[in-house]
Amino acid sequence: MKRTRQENRKRIHLRIRKKIAGSPERPRLSVYRSNKEIYCQVIDDTRGHTLAAASSRELNGVSGTKTEKAHQVGKLIAEKAKACGIEAVVFDRGGYLYHGRVKALAEGAREGGLQF
Repeated sequence: MKRTRQENRKRIHLRIRKKIAGSPERPRLSVYRSNKEIYCQVIDDTRGHTLAAASSRELNGVSGTKTEKAHQVGKLIAEKAKACGIEAVVFDRGGYLYHGRVKALAEGAREGGLQF
């Protein structure tokens, strides 16, 4: 039986999650990409708490392509993480290829001052 695209992504994500985990010193920056929006969270996996979150739905009045919006979300999450005292994170691409919107979000977060 053939696997769906979502099942493949989930398997890849589980493989990635075996290797990385967020700690209080370096929380995990997790990315979720839907067809229209992109979401990200900074998560401390030891406590299971979300420390900061941002999405393209918060960008009111910002126009442009989905990739440009993802770049802005990266800057937004970096700003929110800095406000919480977070300088460095572990990047969790969520089973997606490091390409397009996921890459744009990561570059925006780096521009905002997050280290990973």
